[in-house]
Amino acid sequence: MLKIIHLFNNFTCHYSAMKIAILDLDIAQAKSMCEILTRGRYQCHAFTSLPEFLKQFFIDAYHLLVVSLHNAEDKRRIVQEVRTKIAAPLPILGITGTHDEDQILGMLAAGADDYLLRPLRRGELATRVSVLLRQAYPAQIEGEKHTFGSYAFESRFDRVTISGKPVEMTKKEFELALLFFRSLGQPISRSTIIDSVWKGISPELSRTVDTHISRVRAKLKLNPEHGYRLSPVYGFGYRLDELKGRDAP
Repeated sequence: MLKIIHLFNNFTCHYSAMKIAILDLDIAQAKSMCEILTRGRYQCHAFTSLPEFLKQFFIDAYHLLVVSLHNAEDKRRIVQEVRTKIAAPLPILGITGTHDEDQILGMLAAGADDYLLRPLRRGELATRVSVLLRQAYPAQIEGEKHTFGSYAFESRFDRVTISGKPVEMTKKEFELALLFFRSLGQPISRSTIIDSVWKGISPELSRTVDTHISRVRAKLKLNPEHGYRLSPVYGFGYRLDELKGRDAP
């Protein structure tokens, strides 16, 4: 049974109205996840007990809950209780350290929308959260504007500008580019790219992903000459890095 431990210090960053709650007994792990998600322009509050989360939720609602507990039964019970007590369509992401199919299916059957395996990859955590939020709150997400240096992304219009100058892109190219910038400095797996941009449906040809990424690289000038490097990660996926200092040409 999960022990009731009072709420510890919040880790908050006011980049966006989208608010994430993390339920985890491990304060260091919760803090690490919050740091990743605040970088992704969300507010993040960490809790160590379900009662404290529920109390705060009914004062100031959250948009997504991450449940990261090591005990599978606690995790299943908490997900089930959240679904019983909260009528709002709150997306739940479960974090698990096991490949055991019964435990994963039990958590999903209790009401979790998705899951991630430990050890967590920073880019994948941010991306899975982004996908769940986009699915649950399309109207809010579509109205967002994201700025990364001279690059500005307007989700409502699938529009990208560089220093105010528009760049012509298809919808999938736009989604790919935004995915890379929101995970700047972190590798993104090919499966995550497909889940995020192709909605879990694998392109007919494996080269489709590479072709789209090549176009994004060219259109947005993501090369060392312009301070960025979009490169493949062998056997895994891709990674966008911003080159600074001695890394820049």
